[in-house]
Formats: sequence, structure tokens, C-alpha cells
Amino acid sequence: MSSTALPGEPQGKHQSRKATASGWIGSALEYYDFFIYATAAALIFPQIFFPKGDPQIAIIASLATYGVGYVARPIGAIMLGHWGDTHGRKHVLIVCMFLMGFSTVAVGLLPTYDQVGLWAPALLVLMRLIQGFAVAGEISGASSMILEHAPFGRRGFFASFTLQGVQAGQIMAAAVFLPLAHYMPKDDFNSWGWRIPFLLSFLVIVAGYVIRREVSETPAFAEVDQSGKLPKAPVIQAVTESWRDMLRVLCCSLMNVIPVVATIFGAAYAVQPGYGINFEKDLYLWIPVMGNIVAVIVIPFVGNLSDKVGRRLPIIVGALGSGLLSFGYLYAISIHNVPLAIVMSLLMWGVVYQGYNAVFPSFYPEMFPTRTRVSGMAISQNIGTAITALLPALFVAVAPPGATNIPLLIGSITLAICAIAAVSAYTARETFRVQMKDLGKADAVPVPQPEYDRLREEAMDAGRVRHATA
Repeated sequence: MSSTALPGEPQGKHQSRKATASGWIGSALEYYDFFIYATAAALIFPQIFFPKGDPQIAIIASLATYGVGYVARPIGAIMLGHWGDTHGRKHVLIVCMFLMGFSTVAVGLLPTYDQVGLWAPALLVLMRLIQGFAVAGEISGASSMILEHAPFGRRGFFASFTLQGVQAGQIMAAAVFLPLAHYMPKDDFNSWGWRIPFLLSFLVIVAGYVIRREVSETPAFAEVDQSGKLPKAPVIQAVTESWRDMLRVLCCSLMNVIPVVATIFGAAYAVQPGYGINFEKDLYLWIPVMGNIVAVIVIPFVGNLSDKVGRRLPIIVGALGSGLLSFGYLYAISIHNVPLAIVMSLLMWGVVYQGYNAVFPSFYPEMFPTRTRVSGMAISQNIGTAITALLPALFVAVAPPGATNIPLLIGSITLAICAIAAVSAYTARETFRVQMKDLGKADAVPVPQPEYDRLREEAMDAGRVRHATA
């Protein structure tokens, strides 16, 4: 896309489609790395990286190492957010890719508990810390890059592809485990087969660099850079100027409880021997895979809807709806009803949750000005997700193997957390009709609805013409 002529929008070369493709593919590759760890932590690591005495302790310890990655996120958010706001969106995304790729390959090379004792979980924790540090800058950096390259009136649609890439990465993660878990002998899979997905992450390093080096820096960042207004300490400036919005983002980010329930606790509840549900591992892996496939289809439609009705309404509906559906999902697992578990997963994770998931990549960065956008979003979002990272171990602690009423107990906690996110979104100002240069201003005046609709339609028409002539 060539330079925009709309007053109030940054002038310069807008690469909407190239930036979106970069964000999508980069997020897919990076979250492939992140979620193969999550899958292995629930299905494999309790047996190979921890003492084999008490299965409950092994499950809690394994899921706690999953949470360690989130603990590192706020630190990564501060450092990578600073880098993204002072050196540019493109550079921080390349740094994130290299850190994630190398740490994930290293997990695939680690010795087991039987080989080196306590060094095994210690090294696992170290690699997880590096993963968490790296992923902290991915969503905020990719969302900011796509948002700042997108035409006015279509920011929600284009930014949603960041999270479509994340969902695709989860599909890739589970899809790699599925044939291995199904076709390999159990002993071979537990001893060395699980390492294959981690070692394949070397491709992330190569592919990610090739893709992301092709995207130019965003016009919005370039204008701030040329004006000499880049902050020396964007983290401090973000907290000073935008602490209320950072608090809102933090509370909304507690919605990460839904993927925790769907893909982490749900997996442990379904397959770990201590709970006695005894889903087959390869069978259970299909449940979140199908939910993510539906999500990949739904996300662009919800992103586009947020450009019509605003950001807040889809987030509120998605938060409350998915929280309610968590009861049914966990109940379906508890009675070992595979068809019902699939249906509930498709509704909770694949459809309703996307009201939040598809919209926050535009909702969050639109709260902050260009000069502190990556820092403001990254720090607050990653603190929120770090809090939810404690939930898998907490869920197992309050609903251990042998406990009764697990769906009611865990579902109630989940709904309460989702309600906090919904209230936080309700208190935020609407931003979908605010122009780029006015984002982050409490007194920003939105473009009048008729004018906005006209400009949005022009942007859509221009996109159709480019697509038809491509």
C-alpha cells in the first residue's frame, strides 16, 4: 500500500499485507515453540524430568515449570518493550525469534532425571525462562507493527492476524505430537520421540529471519523517530502517562485462564493416571487442535466485526461467554464423553473466546501512543499472563487427583477471572474510530461515524482492487 492521504494518519510507505504476513508467520512459528513445551509439560515431562514417587507432585512440578516461562515474561517485556520503542518494531521481533528458537532446540537436547538427577529439571527451568523472556515481546511487537501499517478503519481486521498466527502455531505444535504419539511405540516416544518437535524448531530461526527482514519499519514509528521524540525511558514514560490503561490491559490479560483450562489443566485432567479419566494422549490432543482450527477461521471475522462495532463489545461477550462454557468443557472431560468434550471445546475455545482473542491485538496497542506502545502493552499484558501462569499448578493443588466436583470448582474460578476481564474492558475508552496520531490521548475525538464508515469502505475497496490485480 502506498502512502495514505488521510490527515491525522502517518504518511509514508504502508506495507499492510507484508507486515500482516510477517506477523502471522512469525507468531505461528514462535508460538509453535512455546506450545510444544506446554503440551510436553502436561503429557510427557512429569514422567521423565521429575522423581517418580508421587504422581501428584510430578504433575504439579511439571506444570510449575510451564508457569516459570510466564514469570520471565515481565522482565522480557521491560527489556524488549524498551528495545521496540527505541530501536523499532522490526528489530525487536527478530531478537525475539532468535532467542525463542535457540532455547527451544536446547530443550530437545536436555538429559532426563534418570540421567542427571536434579540437573534435569534445573536445566528445563532455565530454558523455559529464556522462552518466556523471548515471547514477551512477540505479541506486542507484532501487533504494533501490523496496527501501524494498517489502513484506518481496518486496524482490527489486520491486527487480528497476529492471533490467528498464534492459533496456527498451536495447531502445528499439537499436529507434530499427534503422529508421534499415535504411531511410535510408547517407550520410544517417552524416551526420545518427544524430542523431535523441539529439534525441528531450528527451522524457526532460519524461516523467521528470512520473513521478518523483508518488512520496513512502520510509518508511525519512523515519524516519531525523525521528530526526535523517541523516549529514552519508554517504560517509565508508559507507567507515568498511561498507568490506568496498563492496569486495564493487565486485568483483561487474565483471560489467558481460558487457554490454561483448555490446553494445560484440561490435558493433565484428561490424561494423567492420577485423575483416573484415562483419555488416550493422542485422542485428547485432537480436542484443542479442532478448537484451534475453528479459531483460525473465526478470528478474521471477529477482527473485522470489531472495526464495525468497536473493540469493547466483542471482548466483554467473549470473556463472559467462554467463562460460562468452561463448566461444560470440564464436565465433558470428567464423564469421559469425547463427543461432548469436542463440542464444548469448539464453542468455548474455538468460537466464543475469540471475541477477546481476535480483538485484543488492536484493543491493547490502541490504548497507547506510538512512542510507548510496545512497552505499555508488553509490560501490562505479560504481568497479567504471568499471574495466570500460576493457575495450572493452583488448579491441581485445589483439585488434586481424587478430588470431587472438579468441573464446578475450576469452572467457578475461571468464570470469576473472566468477569474481572470483562469489567476492565467495559471501563476502557473506545478507540476503533480514533486516528493513529491521537491514540493514547484521553481526550481524543473519534472520527464521526458516517465519515469513518466512508473511509473504511474506501480502504476495503482499495484492498479488493489490489487483490484483484495481484
